[in-house]
Formats: sequence, C-alpha cells, structure tokens
Amino acid sequence: MTETTARPTIQSDPTQPVGPLSGVRVVELATVIMGPWATSQLGDLGADVIKVEPPRGDMTRSYSPRRHEGMGAGTLNVNRNKRSIVLDLGEADDLAAFRALLATADVFVTNLRPHALERFGLDHASVSRDFPELIHVNAQGYRSGTAQADDAAYDDVIQAVTGMVDMNRRVTGEASYLPTIIADKVAGLYIVQGVLAALLARAAGQGGQHVEVPMVDALLAFSLIDHLEAATFVPDAGEPEGAIGYRRVVNRHRRALEASDGTLCIFPVSDRNWRDFTTYAGRPDLAEESTLGALATRLANPEQVSETTTALARTHTVKEWLAHCEAHGIPAAPVLTLDEAARTDYAVEGGVLTEADHPTEGRYRLIGPAVRYDATPTRLYRHCPQLGEHTDEILAELDL
Repeated sequence: MTETTARPTIQSDPTQPVGPLSGVRVVELATVIMGPWATSQLGDLGADVIKVEPPRGDMTRSYSPRRHEGMGAGTLNVNRNKRSIVLDLGEADDLAAFRALLATADVFVTNLRPHALERFGLDHASVSRDFPELIHVNAQGYRSGTAQADDAAYDDVIQAVTGMVDMNRRVTGEASYLPTIIADKVAGLYIVQGVLAALLARAAGQGGQHVEVPMVDALLAFSLIDHLEAATFVPDAGEPEGAIGYRRVVNRHRRALEASDGTLCIFPVSDRNWRDFTTYAGRPDLAEESTLGALATRLANPEQVSETTTALARTHTVKEWLAHCEAHGIPAAPVLTLDEAARTDYAVEGGVLTEADHPTEGRYRLIGPAVRYDATPTRLYRHCPQLGEHTDEILAELDL
C-alpha cells in the first residue's frame, strides 16, 4: 500500500440525475453533518435533493478552511448532488413556498427538534394529514414523546450518554471522546436505511410514513452489537447480571504492535495463525500451553493475549512481520497515518478520494461513495451549490 500522486478525476455531469433513485425528490431541512450527509448519499443514488437553507446558510458553510465566503471545506462533500434554495420559514410567504415544495416531494428529511417542527406546522401529524404519501424522516438527539425530546444534542453529548466516553475511560483512564463524529455519521447511515425501506414500502402500496432516527438509539444499537456480550443472557434467580462490554476491545493492553523498527497490526485469530505467529517469534510453546493454545481460551483471556502479542512483536522488523504474515495467511497491516491512508494506491485507484473541479472553488478533493453498483453506478452530477443558487429555478418549477 504505497502512496501515489496520480488520482483519477471525476467530472461533474449536469444532465438529469441517473441511478436507482432517479425520479425521487428529497427535500432536506437539515444542518451540519448528520442529515446533510445522509441526503448527499441519496443524491449520489440519483435523487433530486433540494436543500432548504435559512438566509444565513447551513452552519458548515462557515467552516474553515475556505476559499470563498459560504463555501467552507466542510460543506463541499456533504452537500454535493443537491440544489439549494433559501427560505425563511419565519416568513409566511416562504413557509407557503416550503409547503408547496413538500407537495412535490417523495421524502422530507429534517433534524429540527419537535417543538420547532410544531411551530412551523411541519410535525408528523400535520405533514401526514396534508401529504399522506410523503415519507417524513425525523432525526434528532432523543426520541419524540420523551422528556428529552427537545433537548439540544450534538455528537459529544450523544457520545457521553451512550457509553462511548466510558469505553475510552475503561481503556485509557480518561473520559475522552472518540476522535470522530461517530454519532452523526452512524445516525446518517440509519437515515439512508430508513428512507430506502420506506420508499420500498410505499412502492408496495403502503403509502407514506413517519421514520424517526434518534441519535441516542442509533448509537446504542450500533455499539451494543458487540458490547452487549455477557449481558445478552437474562440471569436466572440468584445469578449475577452480566456486565456490558466486549472484553477483547475494552482492554487497556489492546493496541497496535511495536516491531523492532516500527508499528503494525497483527491479528493471529485462528489456532493456525497463533501457532505460525508464536513460532516465528521464537515461542512455539505458546501454541501448546493451556491458557493461550486454543481459540476459546484466548477469547476468554484477551488481556493476556494482548500482552503476549505486544512482547512477541518486538522480535522482528515491520517488513519481516508483514512478509511472514502474508506467507502464512495471518491478518496484518502496517499502521498508516490518516494522510497516508487516504493516499494509498488502494484508496486512489478505487476512487475513495478523487479530485474534481468546482465551478467557483476550484480543484478540490471528493470523497467517493463506499458502495459500488454495477448496473446503476453512482456519480457526481452536481457540485455543492452556492447558498440559494437554485432558488429562482425551484420557485419557477413550483409556479411561484
């Protein structure tokens, strides 16, 4: 996985969007990352995504760095394949225009909190009454109908209340956040799932529906898949409650390995992997002894496995380990920096990170879609728009 400077270029195609969602109109009333990233994925699939922004624009437009006002780096990828219209929903005429827009839509995605939606008459009861075929997707911090429904919630807050911060504290001793906005991105993926499922249900004759994606619920469901572990089984009378936490990963010894000259990851998971790993490190006896010799006992003793692999990794160089692991089918890889990871031959040749020419922002890097479709490939057909760039165009479509 070497670095390369050659990168394929994606050209914007301004023609009618194509893809599995071609013909589907999505109205987005959402800000920052969660909602906009979800709708950009729908746009990648060919949907006509109309981003409704207040006069000041989405918050990401002001992010730094930026070349021009209103076009911050944070907005270029999450708002591609969209059209932008500026509407002030506090003004009666603009709210009427928004409702006229909803009348043409298949999907309405918003991350406004319940009280704000009610104020504008955009809560589910109102929307479903006026637009029964519309798929109404709500994404906010907490479930509607709960005491926290209208609480402000950003990624840090959601990490705190879903145990993410506690995971780090168990491992490092510090109550720190994961260094990524994981709650926003996980919820964004659930939004896409919800939209696609609701579109399929509507096509089967079930009409429109309300889809709610609370960030807390999304992140808890995501993390408990592995971390529920011992708490999966409800204890019988007199038995202790199992602890939540996947021991293999909530492990202060689990980290990348230091070879004699650098850092890498080695994961000798099977018994054969373990034997080939320990033998090469000069400790074939560890493949036979009772505690670590079998997969079941290694899974039951993750801390000891981590300590052992850490000690054995120092016996060879990174290059030697990678060659040995490749020859013996042991999962392994070098530890790359973020910059290196984004620029490997694998990433570049696969279009994970490409380059494009924005009509006003110049050359920029484009994050490619992660899912590949052979019959209906995704593509960039519209760069991130300027604030309100399509206001007149969209109003004209509505005869306003």
